[in-house]
Amino acid sequence: MAKFRDSTADASVIEAAAARQPAPPLPPAVDADPEVHDRSIGDIIAELRNLSAEQVEQVLAHQRSTGVRFGEAAVALGFASKDDVLFALAQQFHYPYAPEEERKLAPELVTLNEPFSPRAEYFRALRSQLMMRLFAEGEQRRAVAVISPDAGDGKTYCAANLAVTLAQLGGRTLLVDADMRGPRVHELFRLHNRTGLSGILSGRADKGVIQQVPSVPSLFVLPVGTTPPNPLELVERPAFGLLMRELAVKFDHVIVDTPAGIYGADAAVIAARCGSAIVIARKNAARVAMLQELVASFEGSHVKLAGVVMNEY
Repeated sequence: MAKFRDSTADASVIEAAAARQPAPPLPPAVDADPEVHDRSIGDIIAELRNLSAEQVEQVLAHQRSTGVRFGEAAVALGFASKDDVLFALAQQFHYPYAPEEERKLAPELVTLNEPFSPRAEYFRALRSQLMMRLFAEGEQRRAVAVISPDAGDGKTYCAANLAVTLAQLGGRTLLVDADMRGPRVHELFRLHNRTGLSGILSGRADKGVIQQVPSVPSLFVLPVGTTPPNPLELVERPAFGLLMRELAVKFDHVIVDTPAGIYGADAAVIAARCGSAIVIARKNAARVAMLQELVASFEGSHVKLAGVVMNEY
């Protein structure tokens, strides 16, 4: 993902969907027992790899003689892997990090799979820009629609990873899959898609439509559910706007994935109901005319357009 480009534009629903989810458990850092959050990297690696006292002493001796960190010493001696060290760092700093088996299932979730990588850092930079532009103190709370002019621009990839980075701050974050033409969010997070947004908007709400992501306690997902034959009509109804406003009150951040602009007016309508949007375009593939047309579709609306992100991946 590349730089954030500036662009400006004037900018009791169904309780089963909007009901406040239970707050995630307090992280170890605020546990009453100081020993819980004073564990060192060495303690975590030793427990993870079930190292004996003799092996730990060997690591410490190597650490003293070479001046490297405990994790590096353990890796050098073959007692731990680099992945173990990353896991230990994530545990110590209370940073969600997907286990190896989950990383193979959803390689697109770079903010979970590679939380200390340059790609993850790009999403943290994007998060910072949004925090300043859309989530500043005193600003009206809005859901943020992630839109793109064409299929394959990486819109779902960006929406999912942005939602993860917001959740990593500790705030309750909801990722809504409003792409009722080609939903993928539930696949990325390995969640069921039996019920969801389409059921809510058609008056068939069920309990449990909002699901918590197991590996990220502060992240919740509202999937599409059954793919409807009339997606545009569903998001144009007043119920969708009411739902977005209700969710924006009940969660700290709401990110909404949308269909690509080539499929119709869905994205523009969803962005208008959310109140704010960012545009995703693929580097060396997006056409300027399509971007201009997409941005122009917000003229006369109250959408706060934060900017344009050029996706390099």
